[in-house]
Amino acid sequence: MQLTQFTDLGLRIVMRLATGPGADAGSDPSTRAIAEQLAVSYTHATKVVARLGELGVVTTRRGRGGGLAITELGRTASLGWLTRQLEGDGEVVTCEGDKPCPLRHGCRLRSALRDAQNAFYHSLDGLTVHDLTATGSSPENVLLTLTAPTANHS
Repeated sequence: MQLTQFTDLGLRIVMRLATGPGADAGSDPSTRAIAEQLAVSYTHATKVVARLGELGVVTTRRGRGGGLAITELGRTASLGWLTRQLEGDGEVVTCEGDKPCPLRHGCRLRSALRDAQNAFYHSLDGLTVHDLTATGSSPENVLLTLTAPTANHS
């Protein structure tokens, strides 16, 4: 199973926010700063941040002194739950539609893939963002030192 870019970015944003404030001590990072640190489009990051806000995983404040912050839910929710929320409930394969699969009535692939998808999510249910970014772990150190990539002019 492959996660969408949306989900991948959502998980990375939450992990980054779990490590603490931005480069300016005491201030929460902006969506633009997070997008630059993660080397992604600001527009894409904005859409993901909006969804994370709807889920109650991050809070956003506009204007001077504003920025993004992770909520308690964002720290403690299971990765399985968060991934399900970002990915949606879609099937791994689509057997219906404009050109339905001729094997759909006798095929066991769809249910096997659904079972595998559920096992994937279940394996993430025992982990939280806090587990991935706990103080003293090397991921926290890496996440805190993220800077915007610079062009190599060699």
